Amino acid sequence: MTVLVTGGAGYVGTHAVRALSVAGRDVVILDSMERRAPEIVEDFPLLVGDIRDEFVVQRAIEDHGVTAVVHFAGYKNARESVGRPDLYFDNNVGGTHAVLKAMRACGVTTLVFSSSCSVYGAPINSPVDEAQDLVPVSPYGASKLMCEQMCRWYSSAFDTRYMPLRYFNAAGASAEGRFGEDVKGTSNLIPLAIGAALDLLPPLTVFGSNLPTPDGTCVRDYIGVEDIARAHVSALDYLEAGREPIPVNLGSGVGTSVKQILELVSRVSGIEVPCVFSSARPGDPEAVFADGRRANELLGWRPTQDLEQVVRSAWLWHSSRAEIDKARLGEGR
Repeated sequence: MTVLVTGGAGYVGTHAVRALSVAGRDVVILDSMERRAPEIVEDFPLLVGDIRDEFVVQRAIEDHGVTAVVHFAGYKNARESVGRPDLYFDNNVGGTHAVLKAMRACGVTTLVFSSSCSVYGAPINSPVDEAQDLVPVSPYGASKLMCEQMCRWYSSAFDTRYMPLRYFNAAGASAEGRFGEDVKGTSNLIPLAIGAALDLLPPLTVFGSNLPTPDGTCVRDYIGVEDIARAHVSALDYLEAGREPIPVNLGSGVGTSVKQILELVSRVSGIEVPCVFSSARPGDPEAVFADGRRANELLGWRPTQDLEQVVRSAWLWHSSRAEIDKARLGEGR
């Protein structure tokens, strides 16, 4: 049973490919390699192509005997999406539609979709469960919601079995430090903080310091990327057992503030994270963390790593390749 992993050379996709392989699945990767530093794709077939071309996707499915798709490929930067909504609707929405059309043409009906907690927008209360209103506040979040809606309508019309996994904040690296997040172009807090500590990036900008949270900074839910990868294996098993399509949150259920993350990075690295404080960004929710009960009930899934393990894995990854990234990012800041 071969799984096509779109975006399988990306951050979460890299870890999911390995989790699927460990679970005994044959895997083929389709990735544009557009926004990813070169990584080892060891032992896995890699097809370089654009998911917006349904015939590229269709050939990948037919040539490799694909029976299920795990769909990661897409742009992910809410702030960028506000200035370039065209990119996000073209690539994320158009690409997902092409994947769905190719699956239908090939008779493949099982899809695990990489969604996001951004579909909830700025929820008033946390923990956030799957019944919360879906009111995204960025084109990125809107693109993920539109993809979920397309999956739902394809399911209704063509019996596509799908599961959107709504990640909160993926973080960390593989336990042995071989695979992790690319610091170039990231918008995620932990790599930004580590990049600032390593002098790869400018001092971290903290948006909001007097919010109505315990220490005045934003509170978010961070979840280890290897735990997220495992959830995709469980989601495939769930769908292939004939169970009903349903969205599922992936989060730790614990809210952690920006200041707490900075303190943890400093403790793990032995370096105080340079930072500057700025006003809160309009539309940013003060506190968002997951209600993860559905993932546990349906998938038997819960996080296995605590936040310190996650940060340590990220530090190992980024510090081990600091010279490589310094050369890539340039020293003339």
